[in-house]
Amino acid sequence: MNGGGEAEERSLWEEAVMAASLFAVDPVGLGGIAVASKYGPVRDSWMDFLRSIVPGWAPFRKLPLYAADERLFGGLDLAATLARGKPVAERGLLAEMDRGFLVIPSAERMESGLASRLGLVIDAGAVHVEREAASLMHPARFGVIALDESESGDDETPPAALLERLGLRIDLTDVTWRDVGLSDTTLEEIEAAQARLPKVVVPDNIIAGLVSAAVSFGIQTLRAPVFAVRAARASAALAGRDEANEEDAGLAAMFVLAPRATRMPEPMEDQAPPEPPPPEPQDDKEEDGKGGGESGENETAPEDDKALTDMIIAAAAAAMPKEMLVKAAAKPFRVPPSAPMGKAGAERTNAARGRPAGVRRGMPKPGSPLSLLETLRAAAPWQKIRKSMLDKAIGAGGRLDRIEVRSDDFRIKRLKARSQTATIFAVDASGSAAMQRLAETKGAVELLLAECYIRRDQVALVAFRGTRAEILLPPTRSLTRAKKSLAALAGGGGTPLASGIDAAGALALNIRRRGISPLVVFLTDGKANIAADGKPGRERAQNDANTAGRRLRAEGIATILVDTSPRPQVQAEKLAQEMAARYVPMPYANAAAISKAAKMAAKG
Repeated sequence: MNGGGEAEERSLWEEAVMAASLFAVDPVGLGGIAVASKYGPVRDSWMDFLRSIVPGWAPFRKLPLYAADERLFGGLDLAATLARGKPVAERGLLAEMDRGFLVIPSAERMESGLASRLGLVIDAGAVHVEREAASLMHPARFGVIALDESESGDDETPPAALLERLGLRIDLTDVTWRDVGLSDTTLEEIEAAQARLPKVVVPDNIIAGLVSAAVSFGIQTLRAPVFAVRAARASAALAGRDEANEEDAGLAAMFVLAPRATRMPEPMEDQAPPEPPPPEPQDDKEEDGKGGGESGENETAPEDDKALTDMIIAAAAAAMPKEMLVKAAAKPFRVPPSAPMGKAGAERTNAARGRPAGVRRGMPKPGSPLSLLETLRAAAPWQKIRKSMLDKAIGAGGRLDRIEVRSDDFRIKRLKARSQTATIFAVDASGSAAMQRLAETKGAVELLLAECYIRRDQVALVAFRGTRAEILLPPTRSLTRAKKSLAALAGGGGTPLASGIDAAGALALNIRRRGISPLVVFLTDGKANIAADGKPGRERAQNDANTAGRRLRAEGIATILVDTSPRPQVQAEKLAQEMAARYVPMPYANAAAISKAAKMAAKG
């Protein structure tokens, strides 16, 4: 196989096979590979190819996403500890994967906490565990294969803490079964490349070109150019070379830099370089000649480096989706710590029921059940000492052969449960343009209600017009009820914006007291003309609205403000700042755009 030496255009399947080959050459150095693909014969064929080019002795196992930390990272072997009367360490799954391959199915569902702990293991190449009376350290150098099964455009993606540490990324979504073919790469070639890898050198100009390309694509993480250099080394080793060249750098840009790009490089205008100033006269002809030679070399080097950088950028750009455009920098959506938000609601620890979230020391009580296994683990290392003390106190013949458990050994379970999410639409129903805003809001609410069937979310509707605000639709999942309430809403009158903010805030607080995570979406132009007491007056009404926004911010309620004006308004943006809300200027907004903005804000 020619590896990086091939210059001809590859199909999507051939690119995926090449990425698998590079990963097999240096699985630990590249960290891992993220594969975007639904379950099917194409992904199975790719996985089969990867297995065929890795040694048979290398562990190749799946990661159970909901396994306990003791099973993954290791801990005390309870049975052996009780039998011997001293701590006996037990290796976890990650330690067993040393020099192997760890497959993570449905990586988009992995918890961020588990991804962070796994990332520490990947960085250190070892598992460090501190348990009761035991300190464990096992080597854990492995490559990760993260299978991303999320739909295109879905908000649910693998955790950033995991993707950050995976050097290669490929997408098999557009690969059909007809595209799948045989590859001539063999295990013997991979083993030969691994033996050659330590000898491969990456020239300084290649490294500089990869770093410049990363900057041009808006990649801010320092891991990306490091992974790109390692991918270029693997490509050169696979091609049988001791030095990486431009084609190796192009492959590295394709699999490492292109998937991480956040913007398209700015086009470089073809301009002639400025003429250098005339050299100063020199008395010594020999020195003048020598200096001229060095000047010529310095002029040629930058041009060569620029050409190399342009080639790397072109190789990466060719692998990027055609529809990728320069993304405008959106303002970050900040939620106070008191109101964590998520797609399925905020996570609440120490809940009465839910998924296990570890244990802590404490006495069992209602709502805090005893963790028998962890209690025994805490007591096991002290059994020999406690029995010896008991023998001295009452004699060996006076005690029973049993486990001595004390109050300090008790461990209680910590449970984690996700609360539901309720989206409150606060609609400005005043003025002549109200009918169009209401039509778009109806569509957005209906879209969210359709998703609620799966996500178990709720939707509420608050309208403000005339001199007051009212709750038209309490939190519900009923599509029929929502349509009836929206159909009965009429527009016109003044804009009591402060009353609308207070009404939405009060409803959000009531929802949060019931254990549901609220998200308030305001649809308004931000121009108030009715004060909080119901009297007209633009200046006082605007001040009352800003004051109500600050009260909502103090309560820590997640909020977004959709500016429904044909042109973004200063009043709406200032109000969003007062509420610490995400400001979404959306002229001629449609229902799908409003629904998408609400989901993005809920995810944070």
